Amino acid sequence: MIALSLAEIAEVVGGQTHDIPDPSVQVTGPVVRDSREAGQGSLFVAFAGERVDGHDFAAAVVEAGAVAVLGTRPVGVPAIVVDDVQSALGALARHVVRRLGTTLVALTGSAGKTSTKDLIAQVLQRKAPTVFTPGSLNNEIGLPLTALSATEETRFLVLEMGARGIGHIRYLTGLTPPKVGLVLNVGSAHIGEFGGREQIAQAKGELVEALPSEADGGTAILNADDPFVRAMASRTKAKVVYFGESGEADVRAENVRLTDTGQPSFRLHTPSGASDVTMRLYGEHHVSNALAAAAVAHELGMSADEIAVALSEAGSLSRWRMEVTERPDGVTVVNDAYNANPESMKAALRALAAMGKGRRTWAVLGKMAELGDEALAEHDAVGRLAVRLNVSKLVAVGGREAAWLQLGAYNEGSWGEESVHVSDAQAAVDLLRSELRPGDVVLVKASRSVGLESVAQALLETGAEGEVSAR
Repeated sequence: MIALSLAEIAEVVGGQTHDIPDPSVQVTGPVVRDSREAGQGSLFVAFAGERVDGHDFAAAVVEAGAVAVLGTRPVGVPAIVVDDVQSALGALARHVVRRLGTTLVALTGSAGKTSTKDLIAQVLQRKAPTVFTPGSLNNEIGLPLTALSATEETRFLVLEMGARGIGHIRYLTGLTPPKVGLVLNVGSAHIGEFGGREQIAQAKGELVEALPSEADGGTAILNADDPFVRAMASRTKAKVVYFGESGEADVRAENVRLTDTGQPSFRLHTPSGASDVTMRLYGEHHVSNALAAAAVAHELGMSADEIAVALSEAGSLSRWRMEVTERPDGVTVVNDAYNANPESMKAALRALAAMGKGRRTWAVLGKMAELGDEALAEHDAVGRLAVRLNVSKLVAVGGREAAWLQLGAYNEGSWGEESVHVSDAQAAVDLLRSELRPGDVVLVKASRSVGLESVAQALLETGAEGEVSAR
């Protein structure tokens, strides 16, 4: 964070100083909420959770070098006391962003936010110092913490914004007002919470409503291939730039294909030129993500050639998102277990089919959460798609939703041993350990709450030990 005195921080957040001998002392290190990350010059933000109260670690963080604690009560060490820590954290982030004057890029969407954010960051880093959301810390706490990690040298600040309801993105844009706003798509993720795609579109579109006018430098980057997103053009005064595979898109892809290993290759077209891209990431769904990143980078002054090189060299920065690992015995494990919704599940299955040409393919799938009344139909559709893509074997893991996955496969014509329903992750591991053969490709994917990453990890540990069926 930029250096700020404790007196200035207290004024910005509307707090009272306690046990601070010299209010002119500056915070020169990071703002952290995890006591283990406290270090020299840092500010520790004490949240009181259901199981752990950050205030209990006040003495330890100061001993570790923290300048002070931001909390809701005096703690016997230097502290700034406020009524609401979350609101105070947001106010501090708003103040710092305003002081820095960095170009702020915000993005949202139902699927692909984190992968696209990582691509944008890797492209922009080639132009100037860039700070971006780590992982998917895109909520009322993670977003301001990311913004506060920016410094005077930061040219671009890339922030992922999530939403669980109407008004959430409006709140986040109030903390960190963007200059460039990107909306990727409106899908089925969290449809149970929102109530329908129209409500999801209303929430996601709050991002473009928050942008400055075109005269003041605002730019809305919208997916031309998604009608819900395209319609958001009427909700902003900013310049509108479209990306997609549509011929009408300002930034578009032509000649899209997948390599033999399932990596997308295409001709990137921008308003200032064209260039070829072959990505290191897996799956055709990354084409749309790459085009979104390219549109952002082009608007911020990068050429088509510069963007194409950066996209071709970009990797995955966030764990459990299409992580591809080949075991010594030739079994390929695709760990995409961080999260799942209908759109990302179908994209992952298509990537599996492309990667597994001429090889046996396994789809180890679990529950997609927060789908509400659409849950049965969406799980059924995923099971059916696995059959249409000729996935060799579907392993549905868990309870009711897993049963629906298998039912969809069965109704599509997957009989005999082509699909199986197992009770939990360990049962899936036991099955795979007994039946995998060298050269097989295994996709593991479900909503985060299912914890299927343990399946992928167990398979990789098995491969390291050389235990695999040779049938």
